Amino acid sequence: MYALLNSFGLSGLQGFGVAVEADVSSGMDGFTLVGLPDTAVRESADRIRAAARNLKYRWPSGRVTANLAPADVRKTGPVYDLPLLLAVLAAAGQIPAPPRDAAFLGEVALDGSLRPVTGVLPMALTAAEQGFRALYLPAANAAEAAEACSGAGLQVYPARCVTDVVEALAGRAPIRPAQAPPFDPDQHWDAYPDFADVLGQAAARRAMVVSAAGGHNILLIGAPGTGKSMLAKRLPGILPPMTREESIETSKIYSIVGLLPRDAGLISARPFRSPHHSASPAALAGGGSTFRPGECSLANAGVLFLDELPEFPRESLEVLRQPMEDGRITISRAAGSATYPSRFQLVAAMNPCKCGYFGHPTRRCTCSLNAVWHYRSRISGPLLDRIDLCVEMDPVSFNELHGTGQSETSAQLRQQVLAARAIQTRRFARHGCQDVHCNAQLTAGQVRQLCRLTPGAQQVLRTAYDRLGLSARSHDRLLRVARTIADLAGTESIQEEALLEALQYRMQNKLEGGLL
Repeated sequence: MYALLNSFGLSGLQGFGVAVEADVSSGMDGFTLVGLPDTAVRESADRIRAAARNLKYRWPSGRVTANLAPADVRKTGPVYDLPLLLAVLAAAGQIPAPPRDAAFLGEVALDGSLRPVTGVLPMALTAAEQGFRALYLPAANAAEAAEACSGAGLQVYPARCVTDVVEALAGRAPIRPAQAPPFDPDQHWDAYPDFADVLGQAAARRAMVVSAAGGHNILLIGAPGTGKSMLAKRLPGILPPMTREESIETSKIYSIVGLLPRDAGLISARPFRSPHHSASPAALAGGGSTFRPGECSLANAGVLFLDELPEFPRESLEVLRQPMEDGRITISRAAGSATYPSRFQLVAAMNPCKCGYFGHPTRRCTCSLNAVWHYRSRISGPLLDRIDLCVEMDPVSFNELHGTGQSETSAQLRQQVLAARAIQTRRFARHGCQDVHCNAQLTAGQVRQLCRLTPGAQQVLRTAYDRLGLSARSHDRLLRVARTIADLAGTESIQEEALLEALQYRMQNKLEGGLL
């Protein structure tokens, strides 16, 4: 006898349909699983056999053959346990054949209960796109899968054990469809630390506002204890709320690595990732036989904070160049390739030298000029060229620590950022820039079109281009930052003041200062 069920697999960030077939025939007892399964899938045979016995089903005698089609695509993980068990029982005539417009996902424990699996969100989205009407899966995965059924006609049925699914398919005990949690991207913004806690550092606070308003990468340079990490951790709290598209894209990444919170639906707070400086290239970019996303993808639509930047291995930092430029990263292996979104905002921090006190007003630096140069040269020019803002942070004075003045709060700074982003959104709409969300994402052609300079600013730019030896990329990044500063000021054209402030953030000037 023969039975066919529907399930799904993952290829990178995309789901694909898998036909789960089972055939029971006469012959010597045995179970054969084909269809290019990995080790976890091959182990399904033992799990579902024990589960069937503990659920009081009779494992069919004779030869049982199961196939996962298409046979030329590798199947990974325990996600096929539930459809395999149901297919075998249906082929043996012990349960009715499931409807063809239903799909099944889930790991089966030995007692028949269902355990959550990874990658449910992209698979559920694929199910909705392909017109399936019902998706049965573990209850712990229901919240993320329910996001896929919004307006698509797909009903998600959460089950706690195999028996729940069988009883529901037979019509004896229907399962209530899962409802997607409400999407509210504004609910988490005040969960981040407040900028009011940062004393002094007015220039650095201003640079963080510019960074947030335009989506620009930023580098903070300062001695230990000047507040670099404090500022970085507060940046997500002044960023605009995530759009639903950003949330779905980021949630898919977290779903396939198993980091999506259970019963919480989509990620609605911008991610903040802070890998240790010993991180390998694969940890940052992603890799492995299963094409696991790295930190730069987990920070998508959020902040990637690299503390102690020169201490990262050089090869690890260089892998960031492509995602910083393109907003995505492609992982290639002999078995294939996978592309993940990696549109993050980089915040990097470093000391001015190895001992940390080069240029300090009261502490003596123990490094030679050659040692300082060697320390700073660990960061390559092409990587620095992709960072828009660089800020030197001076030590906080005693008066600033004990002053009575109140620093601006994150709520106040966020209003400035939202106002500048609103100006950008209207400008992008007028000029047909549908795929651009902030000034940092402007293409070279869009920079020429949208970054209009006054005559005085044009002359300042010409002088700076010749004297500083700017590259074409540096020129465009300078204009993007100036455009953001002008938006914060509410001016349509880029004034001299905006361009001069943007020039102050040039990082080559900061890193080479005092060494030439």
